[in-house]
Amino acid sequence: MSDDSRPAPSGARTAAVIPAAGRGVRLGPGAPKALRTLNGTPMLIHAVRAMAASRGVRLVVVVAPPDGAAEVKTLLDSHALPERTDFVVVPGGDSRQESVRLGLDALPPGIDIVLVHDAARPLVPVDTVDAVIEAVRDGAPAVVPALPLADTVKQVEPAAVPGGPEPVVATPERARLRAVQTPQGFDHATLVRAHETVTENVTDDASMVEQLGLPVVVVPGHEEAFKVTRPLDLVLAEAVLARRRLNDGF
Repeated sequence: MSDDSRPAPSGARTAAVIPAAGRGVRLGPGAPKALRTLNGTPMLIHAVRAMAASRGVRLVVVVAPPDGAAEVKTLLDSHALPERTDFVVVPGGDSRQESVRLGLDALPPGIDIVLVHDAARPLVPVDTVDAVIEAVRDGAPAVVPALPLADTVKQVEPAAVPGGPEPVVATPERARLRAVQTPQGFDHATLVRAHETVTENVTDDASMVEQLGLPVVVVPGHEEAFKVTRPLDLVLAEAVLARRRLNDGF
């Protein structure tokens, strides 16, 4: 539940785009990842509510599987969502990058800030969402929430055969590394230009802005904004929801 007494981040109209067209093969057979349930509710609904919990977000665009837009629209209509936020469902493309672009195409005039959020990060706290919006409003063309790394990271040469030994070529300085989360926030015009300019497939939208030569800044992420990718992540997400219910008294 969002706190309606929370002031809205000021000065800009913000929309969130949630690409949810992936199959999520690492979670095993079954429904697309975004439609897997946590505490009986699809992850996608949790993710939509997480974006709408911010009073700065006025519109959420969900990019559905190409043949599943009607199903996702029915799903959103069947769950309680904040009345102050508008919701739109559009069919996605063959890649995440194409799906985000289709989501951008669905935005109405007058949107100043765009958040791009993974449907597989259903539990991001509203304070993180608001921090990203505020950083873009304060002038950053691109903002990512991120956490310091707990593990040492090794750069390796790929194995000659899958599963084979991989020679280590470097150990990056951990203090200078961050694990990036979502929502990533952007000046609307900058993100549109990035999608028009960068043609190769990339893993996140911020790296597209980097390729334009524009600055990307990091704000603190949150441990509960983890990505639900493996079956073990589902167990952890259920535990987080159970703790929230206990703390909130319902």
